[in-house]
Amino acid sequence: MTEALRIGIAGLGTVGAGVVKILAARGDYLAAACGRPIELVAVSARDKTKDRGIDLGGVRWEDDPMALARADDIDLVAELIGGSEGIARELVEASLKAGKHVVTANKALVAHHGTALARLAEEANVALNYEAAVAGGIPIVKAMREALAGNEIRSIHGILNGTCNYILTEMETTGRDFADVLKDAQELGYAEADPTFDVGGIDAAHKLAILASLAFGTEVDFANVHIEGIEKISATDIAFAREFGFKVKLLAIAEKGDDGIVQRVHPALVPEGTPLAAVSGVYNAVAVDGDRVGHLVLEGRGAGEGPTASAVLSDLVDIARGLVVPPFIVPAAKLKAPAKPLMDAHKSSFYLRLRAVDRAGSMAEITRALAQASVSIERIVQRGEKGRAGGDGSGRLPVVFITHETDEGTMARARAHLAEHEDVAGTPLVIRIEDGELR
Repeated sequence: MTEALRIGIAGLGTVGAGVVKILAARGDYLAAACGRPIELVAVSARDKTKDRGIDLGGVRWEDDPMALARADDIDLVAELIGGSEGIARELVEASLKAGKHVVTANKALVAHHGTALARLAEEANVALNYEAAVAGGIPIVKAMREALAGNEIRSIHGILNGTCNYILTEMETTGRDFADVLKDAQELGYAEADPTFDVGGIDAAHKLAILASLAFGTEVDFANVHIEGIEKISATDIAFAREFGFKVKLLAIAEKGDDGIVQRVHPALVPEGTPLAAVSGVYNAVAVDGDRVGHLVLEGRGAGEGPTASAVLSDLVDIARGLVVPPFIVPAAKLKAPAKPLMDAHKSSFYLRLRAVDRAGSMAEITRALAQASVSIERIVQRGEKGRAGGDGSGRLPVVFITHETDEGTMARARAHLAEHEDVAGTPLVIRIEDGELR
């Protein structure tokens, strides 16, 4: 058996403590599986006195996490602090420059600085592994790097945020509205006190930017991800979607267009009976469409101590076995320029919900306005009874249109026109319908 892989861990929150527990429980097995021990040498966190339920006997404590990058007796630094800037970025950059391998669960860091960090890792001939940064315990990064290397990837569709999926699932099963379910999610620990990154789609967008780079060989391009959250989805929308044979999900989608890559995160109507529609609660799923393998779906827990720590350990095992590969499959110097922002050219059918003024002729005026905007209607559903799919007794009737396929620019102009229409109260809600690649 060769010399141990000596590691230092920065951050002893839920994930960091989980990694320590696995190393303690599975140390002998990991040594046999890797052909060398994985030895925890040092840790760093904010509060040395906090009881984390782990045994750190014989492990050096460093008040300054940067000491891990400088230490001669550490081969690998596991950055489990979080955040795209500050100490997390400084530690990763310093560790790579010092010739140390890095394992991180930090999706924001990789999404914002992945290409630059990949260059540092390749210059030092060390690994930069980040399996835990995307979809928790689902081994999607490893699958993209290795198992699917023989495929030209055509598209990725993912449910990448467990908080949003939990909220939408609860809204569907209980009939409650967004704000009510969000409060419960916060009390259960599924949502943060400030849930903006989750419900606003930013967390999913970080993960999507990473997957798009792996899939299409482009530089990591978070800036050009189109992002919408689930804050405006109501119980009314969930009920209408069910009536039409759909479920509402927050999807993260990367796909090849004629002129580049489209990256988008937004609520979508997903056909019932498809794999992604069946993903419920805090679970994540990633559907990959490859030219050789066809349609592949991976599902599992996307967060939490066990799944995320498990993903960190998978990266440690690869490095202990001597596997060092370019972080984004091909060398950073060969990654293509960032994807063009092609969202306006994207085409789909749309779900359009608005509140119409309850007067004779209003529906005729609204449909005429849509026709003038070049939006063709496939179906119209109107509900006037209080308590039935959105009737609220306000004199404003919820009306839903399902459109034929049109492009984003046309739909955006139609929505803006309707928002100023005298027969429409407020700004209409638009949700894309994803029923092509998902079946």
